[in-house]
Amino acid sequence: MVIASSYFKCDDHTRLSITGDWVLVNYQELKKIKDSLEQALSTTETIDFSELNQMDTNGAHLLIKMVGEKRLMEVLEQDTSLPPAFRHLLLAVLQSFDEAKQQQIDKKKYNAVAVWLDRMGRRTIDAKNETVRWLSFFGSIIENMLLAFLQPNKWRFTSVVAHIDSSGFQAIPIIILLNFMVGAVIAFLGATVLEQFGATIFTVHLVGFAFMREFGVLLTAILIAGRTASAFAAHIGSMRLNEEVDALKVSGVDPLNMLVLPRVTALLVSLPLLTFIAIVAGILGGMVVSVFMLGISPTLFVDVLIDKVGLRHFLVGMSKAPIFAVIIATTGCLEGFRVQGSAESLGQRTTASVVKCIFLVILIDAMLALFFMEMGW
Repeated sequence: MVIASSYFKCDDHTRLSITGDWVLVNYQELKKIKDSLEQALSTTETIDFSELNQMDTNGAHLLIKMVGEKRLMEVLEQDTSLPPAFRHLLLAVLQSFDEAKQQQIDKKKYNAVAVWLDRMGRRTIDAKNETVRWLSFFGSIIENMLLAFLQPNKWRFTSVVAHIDSSGFQAIPIIILLNFMVGAVIAFLGATVLEQFGATIFTVHLVGFAFMREFGVLLTAILIAGRTASAFAAHIGSMRLNEEVDALKVSGVDPLNMLVLPRVTALLVSLPLLTFIAIVAGILGGMVVSVFMLGISPTLFVDVLIDKVGLRHFLVGMSKAPIFAVIIATTGCLEGFRVQGSAESLGQRTTASVVKCIFLVILIDAMLALFFMEMGW
């Protein structure tokens, strides 16, 4: 009995010939011969590809599903009539079948908990590497800064002043507005609660404690982290893209001295000053609410602030500013140096600098708050 179609023929019970064009255009017709081809395969011993005209990936995929992976692999090992291009195509599709099966096995092998633990482990290792990289970069900054103090003739005053202007002076309006509004909100919320107990005068204590110890420096650091750290990363990153950093190295100029130290120095100067301005603005916002809503006179507000809050809380808040300045400047510059030759990398590093700075600022602030509380400061 002869079984035949446009895509195969079986002249006897020993040989099956694959014929025609096994391509995407004929895919629907090829699917219709599945039953007849499987019937022919069950009665034949060998498969011949000498009459095959064309075959693409879709045809190879369908042929493998009809013939079977194991049997087709045996045919490929024995049959020499198949052109090399078709042979390589079938082997490539067979390999993709094996990879897909292996992926399914891997998915079944690991449950959701194991996958989650694996992901957390990898992130922990990445965090450790990030910490080591940051500490190494910070150590290099400290080393270069100490050496620079011994060589005053190499100080870059112009660059430092320019960065103080861009990162500090130009940020004053937004710092004043933000802290004034937050101070007003804190005073309003505190007065709403304290009024129920007839203790509205303690609104002064609340505003003073909040801004002197925490909100003044924290809000300023977060704002500078989003504004200045991203600018540092973008500027140094663009210099990396344009190979300007490599040009500095070739010219014998240390990029740390040229690009990083002026930025760190500028932020060490500007952030404490901005913090002081933020504290004053926040207290003024609370004073405005106290005067117009609570009937507390400005004189009484200032007297209570001086007598009951005290200078100690102001010094605690101001002591955090240099620490946050170093963290923000170091992180922003480090992320800029990590840009790798593409605009996409520049965007990623700029975003990473902002996220890392805000995270580190909040984390260090919480640790310092606990430390000062335990020390009774």
